[in-house]
Amino acid sequence: MKLLIVIGADEVYTLLHTSLKPLGCELIRYRHPLKAMDNIDEVDPEGIIISAEDFPRHWKTLVQFIRSERPKEKTPIILLKGPRFSFEEAAKASYLGVSGIVSEDLTNPEEMDRLESILGRYLPFEESRRTRRIRPEPWDQFGLIFSHPRRGILITGSIQTISINALSFLPQREALVSDIPLDTPIPLCTLRVGEQFLHPICKLVRTGRILVLQFESFPEGEQEILEQYLQERPFREQKYREGEKISST
Repeated sequence: MKLLIVIGADEVYTLLHTSLKPLGCELIRYRHPLKAMDNIDEVDPEGIIISAEDFPRHWKTLVQFIRSERPKEKTPIILLKGPRFSFEEAAKASYLGVSGIVSEDLTNPEEMDRLESILGRYLPFEESRRTRRIRPEPWDQFGLIFSHPRRGILITGSIQTISINALSFLPQREALVSDIPLDTPIPLCTLRVGEQFLHPICKLVRTGRILVLQFESFPEGEQEILEQYLQERPFREQKYREGEKISST
């Protein structure tokens, strides 16, 4: 699945790349709308993401150009908005044929989920059921603790989202992880999955208030344990809901 990304901010692009590549997306980036317009036929994208925050004067022209040749049903366009994006601008976007608007604050898991949901209406994600991130609920048991790769201190916190490929993690004390560089291997991790404890080797692929750790490898048989636990989630939820009904009667 080929996505054209028209965005200036490197940090936001990195968040998109980290989240969408595991879903089978090929991201082709342009830092200026005019170059994107010149090359859109050659790229022939299946979906387009444009930063209205980075290009407040150009996004309308680009959307109009795309829609003159590519209908909404064929090529979804998603705008990333900033804090100054007004209701009037949103109305113009809808009129011009924008498929959806998402905050550019993609460190918020809900915004990334919304972006993936919009794309998913139009495009078939590769292995989407396996790679889809979930947010832990009361019927899930997930936990993570890892050792700082240089200083050896234990890092605790809470898992915000998890998939078969990666997880996002809110450290209890952000200062303890602020000196870990991007792409650092983290070999000493303990991941709780239900009643079992797994020991993946991870890599830090996003820094900031919320970290993203990518699973590089698992000991034999452990990734299958995680995959099975994720697949059994609907049954855990059903059991939890039934227990709630019984306790309320």
